[in-house]
Amino acid sequence: MIGLLRSTGTRAALSVAILWWLSTRLDMAEALRATAAVSLPHLALVLTLVAVDRAVMVYRWWLLLTASGVPVSAGHATRIFLISSFVGSFLPAGVGGDAARTYGLRQHTGNGGEALASVLVDRVLGMVSLGTMALAGLLAWRAGQGVSSLVTGGAVALIVGSLTLFWLDRAVHHLWADRAHATRLGRAVVRVADALSRYRDRPRALAAVLAWSIGVQILRIGEAYVLGLGLGLTVPLSAYLLFMPIGLLMLLLPVSVSGFGLPQGVFVWMLRPLGVPDATSFALSTLIVLTGLAGNLPGLVLWLRRERESL
Repeated sequence: MIGLLRSTGTRAALSVAILWWLSTRLDMAEALRATAAVSLPHLALVLTLVAVDRAVMVYRWWLLLTASGVPVSAGHATRIFLISSFVGSFLPAGVGGDAARTYGLRQHTGNGGEALASVLVDRVLGMVSLGTMALAGLLAWRAGQGVSSLVTGGAVALIVGSLTLFWLDRAVHHLWADRAHATRLGRAVVRVADALSRYRDRPRALAAVLAWSIGVQILRIGEAYVLGLGLGLTVPLSAYLLFMPIGLLMLLLPVSVSGFGLPQGVFVWMLRPLGVPDATSFALSTLIVLTGLAGNLPGLVLWLRRERESL
């Protein structure tokens, strides 16, 4: 627990440092005015899309749990997912919610290996879908050769690197052999690697979850596009297809708390060549983070209800 608090404190300090650095390079007052001036009808539409993408995320995880035979009902899976998403809002971005979801499912089923494997597979396929959307964005945007090579290489590496995790068991057993079972950490790694490997025999479930994962990324790109329209941006949809996967990846990196800090800086950097004022880019990225946090509020309601029932 102390280590987690220290880690969260470090990331919070990093987020504050990045936000302070940005404040020295753009008009924060103007950025806040732009954020507050977003069109309310556009904002309402985005919040509706956020609710839909949360429902899809719950469903795709439920498909994985069903395919692996984890003994948990759809209702319990939904509650675990929503509560862990809310709790993860206060933990390192990207991994906080996953850790809380793994813990919640392990407490419910008593099977830590399968719990972690289901969350990891969900995350792996999410990464593959991000890489796929980045490649689609390149085709739609037709960027310059230098940028195309960089993004193409990164997207292909993300896809290939993510998919290789399904063969982690072979690497573990080959490199560690029997020594892996001599320590608690080694046994845990073996259990997780073996659980991941079992998903190789569930291609239909993996294909379905990957398709839904791509659907989630499309929804999130749509959310950003609608927010951009609400801020008065005229950036074409094809540009969002290119830069949003990169921005979403920044949101997943465990270097910030709740997605504040690094993602704002990356969005400002990516949108500057498109002629978007830095203050407006900052406003867009902030609204993306805030609407995402709003999507975690149902988890707060469920968490409070659970706390009242335990009294």
